[in-house]
Amino acid sequence: MTEATSIDQVKTLPAGRYRHFKGKEYTVLGVARHTETGESMVVYQAEYGDRPLCVRPYEMFVEHVDKPEYGYQGPRFAKLEDR
Repeated sequence: MTEATSIDQVKTLPAGRYRHFKGKEYTVLGVARHTETGESMVVYQAEYGDRPLCVRPYEMFVEHVDKPEYGYQGPRFAKLEDR
């Protein structure tokens, strides 16, 4: 394993419930490492419908977005208070 793909470089994110800026809720299960690129990927589960498992690049999950079409500027996913 090269230094660039070291497991030690996987980013962290608190597990728990998050709300996407469009309003739906998701539960973050953890952060995984892409086996080919070493990229940190957030593993999360939708809290609606059939509750599919999803992955998204860490940097995209935690980024701030500017979405004037939704009248929104802020985090793509916001952590909800623990219940």
